[in-house]
Amino acid sequence: MVIGMSGATGLAYGIELLRQLRALQVETHLVITRPARMTRAYETDYSAAQLREFADVVHAASDVGAPIASGSFRTMGMIVAPCSMHSLAEIAMGASSNLLTRAAEVVLKERKRLVLVTREAPLTLANLRNMVSATETGAIIYPPVPAFYTRPRDLADIVAHTAARILDLYGLDVGVPRWGE
Repeated sequence: MVIGMSGATGLAYGIELLRQLRALQVETHLVITRPARMTRAYETDYSAAQLREFADVVHAASDVGAPIASGSFRTMGMIVAPCSMHSLAEIAMGASSNLLTRAAEVVLKERKRLVLVTREAPLTLANLRNMVSATETGAIIYPPVPAFYTRPRDLADIVAHTAARILDLYGLDVGVPRWGE
């Protein structure tokens, strides 16, 4: 699974996805954009090296020749968490400027699942149009909306449930609480 982290707030989602995928023994390939590296310093206590340890393989965002930039790379798909409006726009328009958006473009052209955990509010008309365009090309827009029926005790519960629901889209079950169960 390819995990991209762009510069929007919400790196906790990407980190939790990496944790859950590791528990499921799913190999992960991580791409962190420069703005995401800046956000890491604001939002977490992890060093850059500690963040990289969550993934099996880490690719530089500038390395557009990395294996994940090719359709011949075998993957179950990609999740961009968090997905900035800038990355969304590039993905929606097919105008990649870095490895994260190139890998997303490849996932779409290969008809694999791409989930974009968009982080912005309120949304502009341009944001909404880019979401429609990305959806029309095959992406799934997944704003991290908390499920309060699970009665979360803290923010970590909310983040873990959201990550688990995202992995549900790939047929990966980490035992997420479900409505009515």
